[in-house]
Amino acid sequence: MRKKLTITIDEEVYEGLHKIIGPRKISKFVEELVRPHVVRPNLELAYSQMSKEKKREEEALNWAEITFKDIAHEKR
Repeated sequence: MRKKLTITIDEEVYEGLHKIIGPRKISKFVEELVRPHVVRPNLELAYSQMSKEKKREEEALNWAEITFKDIAHEKR
């Protein structure tokens, strides 16, 4: 569900948003900037769902094994 929000900003910022972002794209721009600071994902659920993706898990395991092999051969 979408909600309308009225905010007050400096005129120079307002003009910059219109010029750089575009008048019909400002809401999406602001939402994408703000979202990570106010919406906390349910990481436990997300990790659980990711672990059920067999192909992805196999690729992650292969990547980890290759990475550890590379590290083992590095000079110290």
